[in-house]
Amino acid sequence: MANDTFTGGFSAGDILYEDNHLIAVNKRAGQLVQSDTAGEPGLEEMIKAFIKERDGKPGEVFLGVAHRIDRPVSGAVLFAKTSKALVRLNEMLRDRSVKKIYWAITENIPEEPEGTLRHWMTRDGKTNRAHAYASPRGDAKEAVLRYRLLGGSKNYRLLEVELITGRHHQIRCQLAKAGCPIKGDLKYGAPRSNPGGGISLHSRSLSFVHPVRREPLTITAPVPKEDSLWSFFEKSQGGDE
Repeated sequence: MANDTFTGGFSAGDILYEDNHLIAVNKRAGQLVQSDTAGEPGLEEMIKAFIKERDGKPGEVFLGVAHRIDRPVSGAVLFAKTSKALVRLNEMLRDRSVKKIYWAITENIPEEPEGTLRHWMTRDGKTNRAHAYASPRGDAKEAVLRYRLLGGSKNYRLLEVELITGRHHQIRCQLAKAGCPIKGDLKYGAPRSNPGGGISLHSRSLSFVHPVRREPLTITAPVPKEDSLWSFFEKSQGGDE
């Protein structure tokens, strides 16, 4: 999909949480987390420039990417502002001690309204597409997520997904394998694209113990305001953003 179908930019209003060690932002669908080889700026560079100007820093701003989500996905993304925080966050992510909750809008739901999806996944670098299989094969890696149905409208369903492993395009691929491609995700079988080129997958919350202060922390990202379907589902869950 052409880059000009996406919208960019970053503002202070996108910040969900910030202290001396961490900054979490609400990524817009279409934004890159990190700059690509074509030189298009990512959130990492935008936030560094923002902090440098806001705080009047004379030197280079340290910002470590601790958590990534796909370009067409919206929602919470976490960065480290100190090397100490980055090292500890990376350890926590490897240990799966960061709880990652996503919301996904689909036309269908899996056979059961709540359950676990377990597949073995491979990645095709040429097509940038993942494939899910029901049993182990070759160098495929195990992929696990938990899901539950939160609500529905006339044509769509809202699923909450807890990501247990962190494979490439995991939620997109596993839900498609279960017969529930995400709204707007043409790569994995959705019948129609979304306006703007994003998909209806949102990084809703991140819960973890603060890597420095050692206090429990949950960061929640409001859904895209410009999307009436997202707003409907958020309100149906008691959201007031």
